[in-house]
Amino acid sequence: MRIIKKILITLLVILILLAIAGWWVLRGDPAKLSFDQVTGTDPTIGDPRPQTIPTVKIAKPVGWKADEKPAAAQGLAVTRFAQGLDHPRNMLALPNGDIIVAESNAPARIVTGGGGIQGAVTNFIAGFLFAEAGAAAPSPNKLVLLQDKDGDGVAETKTVLRSDLASPAGLAWRDGKLYVANHDAVLQFDYALGAPAITGTPKKLMDLPGGGNHWSRNLLLSDDGSLLYVSVGSASNIGDGGMELEQGRAQIDEYNLKTGSWVPFAAGLRNPNGLAWNPWTGELWTTVNERDQLGSDLVPDYLTNVPLGAQYGWPWLYWGKNIDDRVTAPMPNYLSEYSRKPVYAMGPHVAALGLTFSGAGNRLGAGFGQGAFVARHGSWNRKPPSGYDVVFVKFDKLGNPTGKPVPVLTGFLNSDGTTKGRPSWLAWDKTGALLVSDDTGGVIWRVIAPGAPANPAPVKPKQEAGPTSYKGLLPPQPGVPAISG
Repeated sequence: MRIIKKILITLLVILILLAIAGWWVLRGDPAKLSFDQVTGTDPTIGDPRPQTIPTVKIAKPVGWKADEKPAAAQGLAVTRFAQGLDHPRNMLALPNGDIIVAESNAPARIVTGGGGIQGAVTNFIAGFLFAEAGAAAPSPNKLVLLQDKDGDGVAETKTVLRSDLASPAGLAWRDGKLYVANHDAVLQFDYALGAPAITGTPKKLMDLPGGGNHWSRNLLLSDDGSLLYVSVGSASNIGDGGMELEQGRAQIDEYNLKTGSWVPFAAGLRNPNGLAWNPWTGELWTTVNERDQLGSDLVPDYLTNVPLGAQYGWPWLYWGKNIDDRVTAPMPNYLSEYSRKPVYAMGPHVAALGLTFSGAGNRLGAGFGQGAFVARHGSWNRKPPSGYDVVFVKFDKLGNPTGKPVPVLTGFLNSDGTTKGRPSWLAWDKTGALLVSDDTGGVIWRVIAPGAPANPAPVKPKQEAGPTSYKGLLPPQPGVPAISG
């Protein structure tokens, strides 16, 4: 009896020690800095705390009840523009006031985490995390047309335009042509405004490296409609599977619609998402999701301008000249000399996605009249969680961001750690209200300041701007990249 008792006590001690060890390994890395300290134009960039096992803080989606809605900033009202959608992501506001929404999710993919056991473990864990966060359901692969014909702030019609795409995301339209970015290609369709369907065989403009850790591509046309900008995220966190798998990734491409050629416009951007033209400077701006597993205080996702030929350092460098010692691939010569520091920190792990600037006609009031709106999709690997909101970044008269992010729409994250929804993309409706796609909630939210007049157009300062595209600077051949990726 004594031997059995000793064995049981020993087993109990072992179980307790294993539980303590498990807690120690999985406890994660709680933030040591306040969130204000890691946002804005001069964030605190602390010492890295590398992690073999990432901090995990999954907000499981539970959805919205019929009478629930996000909390809007003082003076703003939020209502449902459309609901019952299947994972709505990117949106495009057309000239006639219609809205096209991409119902989309990730394609079947392997999340690159290196070879061997480590890679297998990384992919297994990633699959579990995506499922918990509501990001592992099969992609609907649809484009849906939403129409608010009477301008009352509610879409009366919801029409499926096309349903045979491949994880579509980026959308652009001009002169009867609709451009769609699948995860693996950019397509061009004929589409007349108001048409209830997109028919015919599309023209493939360019292939894209498909899937990977970041699958969502975005599109933006130049003001004159001659150039198309395409954002492509990396396949991994820090080139874990080898840099040969990152060819053509972590960059923004410039596609010439006249010649059929393209060039990498900017590089070293781990996962660029929102693309928009700064109305004060005419420069291209983007939101970028930075790397993981350096702790809850690093590295901030960011909002930045993207000058022609810019390099932001991924995977070797972050936030300027900070070296990521985990990267095993040799760093290109002189990279630290020309890598650019981002302009504005959105906060670590917030997953900054949709971006739109305030402009002529928006009706969110004078307090939101000059700046940029950003949808922060929300973290999965930070303690405490970050993001799960829409914020406003004020810009000064010269077109530069200032101050800290100002909450516009909150209430997506519940106090128990679950989430009602996750904001993904932004667009303006024809009445001047801000539309916010909520992919796990299946809703398009509409935000407006009731009774507010339309804000005026931004006043551009008098300044000389450098070249903003490769157009006219290179003699590319049709159908091939002018610069290798």
